[in-house]
Amino acid sequence: MKVYDNHHIKNIVLLGGAKSGKTTLAETMLFEAGIINRRGTVESKNTVSDFHEIEHERGNSVYATTLHTEWRGYKINIIDTPGLDDFMGEVVSSVRVADTCVLVLNAQHGVEVGSELIWNYIDQFQKPTILAINQLDHPKANFDESIESAKQSFGDAVALMQYPVNPGEGFNAIIDLLKMTMYKFPSEGGKPEKLPIPDSEKAKAEELHNELVEKAAVNDDSLMELYFEKGNLDEDELRQGLKIGMQKHEIFPVFCLSAKQNMGSGRMMGFIDNVAPGACDMAPEPTVAGKEINCDPSKPTSLFVFKTLIEPYLGKVSYFKVMSGEVTASMDLYNPQSQATERMNQLYIMDGSQRHPVDKLVAGDIGATVKLKDTQTNHTLRDANASMEYPMMEFPEPRVRTAIVADSKNDEEKIGEAIRELHAEDPTLNIEFSRELKQLILTAQGELHLTVTQWRLEHVYNVKVHYEEPRIAYRETIQKEATTSYRHKKQSGGSGQFGEVHMTIMPYTEGMADPEGYNIRNKEVIDLDWGGKLVFYNCIVGGVIDARFMPSILKGVMEKMEDGPVTGSYARDICVLVFDGKMHAVDSNDISFKIAGMQAFKQAFMQADPKILEPINHLEVLVPEEMMGDVMTELQTRRSLVIGIDTKNQYQVIRAKIPLAEMMNFSSALKSLTHGRASFKTSFAEYSPVPYDTQKQLIANSELEMA
Repeated sequence: MKVYDNHHIKNIVLLGGAKSGKTTLAETMLFEAGIINRRGTVESKNTVSDFHEIEHERGNSVYATTLHTEWRGYKINIIDTPGLDDFMGEVVSSVRVADTCVLVLNAQHGVEVGSELIWNYIDQFQKPTILAINQLDHPKANFDESIESAKQSFGDAVALMQYPVNPGEGFNAIIDLLKMTMYKFPSEGGKPEKLPIPDSEKAKAEELHNELVEKAAVNDDSLMELYFEKGNLDEDELRQGLKIGMQKHEIFPVFCLSAKQNMGSGRMMGFIDNVAPGACDMAPEPTVAGKEINCDPSKPTSLFVFKTLIEPYLGKVSYFKVMSGEVTASMDLYNPQSQATERMNQLYIMDGSQRHPVDKLVAGDIGATVKLKDTQTNHTLRDANASMEYPMMEFPEPRVRTAIVADSKNDEEKIGEAIRELHAEDPTLNIEFSRELKQLILTAQGELHLTVTQWRLEHVYNVKVHYEEPRIAYRETIQKEATTSYRHKKQSGGSGQFGEVHMTIMPYTEGMADPEGYNIRNKEVIDLDWGGKLVFYNCIVGGVIDARFMPSILKGVMEKMEDGPVTGSYARDICVLVFDGKMHAVDSNDISFKIAGMQAFKQAFMQADPKILEPINHLEVLVPEEMMGDVMTELQTRRSLVIGIDTKNQYQVIRAKIPLAEMMNFSSALKSLTHGRASFKTSFAEYSPVPYDTQKQLIANSELEMA
């Protein structure tokens, strides 16, 4: 396979909401370039991009898939991404290594919630962006409304490069405002006929062309001078201005497509070749140490691994972008994260499931290798004598959680190993055993994410699992002061056990003064692993309890705080004052005072008006305005407190606080209510007291479990 230099490599990522037509567009681009001789379809389950069994079964993309095409002397690497926000991790890694983003908008809907979420990452990485209005052949296609929604969402940087003459049924003609030509496509699509702009469209085309010229000129002083001097820019000058504007993230050219009918993709590919920035046009890549690395093949070799796949018959496949230098087969590279040296035994260009061996890849290119032992997604590989390490990508926080249980006890150990492999592929999927909840907790981006994970465990790893409602990590605390004492006495022949502890406990609040009326000899402030504090005061006078027994009393208190007196949940934010007691010259020992301290604390806790706290999450819901009422009603049924409503383009942003216990199935409910047009994100906010009725029920449940 031909090796392209860094000036003739373009890396694009196809982004967009579900059913916007990204996979069909990728297939059409490969067909147009002659890489494939027959176009597959999503419905027929034979596209190059969606090749995994789960994608065939569900009828949509689950993984980001790398492809390539060759067009007029350029190599275009294409990454086709999923459109559902459950798989947003695939979008993050793909945008990270792309040079140009192609945001595909469905002409029926324009900018959707999925598009808004994707845009956040495009904007974060400041990537050059093309807007592709697809499905213009659909009877409900509305180009003008799609453009209006794009301008509301992305601002005046939206720049019409083309507009359709006849969107909807019978669509077959596009006015190109760069070339000032009409492209008319045959009924079967493919290569268009170039025609003069009809008289009926000339005035509109001239007006839009002038707008495009102004947007191109404003990005460069020399072009602006030319524009003032000539009143126009020629085609090459326009290209130059558009490229500069895209690099500055200040122009988003708009193209018209019907990927299904093979109309418009060739023209967009030509623009990607001639105008869209490539790797060598992008700003230098920053390193962890603050250095900047240019996309230069003459520099030391460095790669960034942006994706990992575990293939059944191939093992681990690592996808990377060559950030600098050149990588050749059998080259040894150093991984600064794992401090291991890896041999690049084989290099590939990937087209879905197809692997094309290559001997060399240069700076700016995207490739893959297999069977790297100590290298994961987000890792850097570099020349051993170089010092660069690239910043790791930040993936979205989990939004849903569930307890995962093996159907067979024999498979319990397999779950963790399988999920660890799945996490290597998808860092937004996480698993941990909660010692507190005594459950294996799986966190993900949404209900569909969990469903796909369950499918993969069963069909790929032969592990059948089911999901259970996860327990909630409640906390216990107190609301008033209480004083008690406990004597532990045990005699069984010979040395016995004796320890007596007098104790006061009271609620702790941040910044509170030390209690008055006690002779405080020592104060220990303990930041608890599960949140909150324990403040332990030694107020013993006269030596009634030897100082050597105080750590045992504290240990007893801590053990009971780990297994709270009311429901067994962790206790927090409590002051403990040990002010009196008794000991025996022979029978007192560490275990005696540990038990006495534990029981005194338990008794005092139950007398101090105990309160159960529940975790509360921040919740932010992005929802179309016309659906806001239904979402607000749903939130009210889930004990949510709405704290603000903002407007973002044509959407409403509802900000609320919601108990974690009420988040179960929220993702599915929101999708159902809004037909998939809303999305949400969540993060931990605080612990807050549960309602009285809820506390009574929790205590009753705990007593039932212990019975």
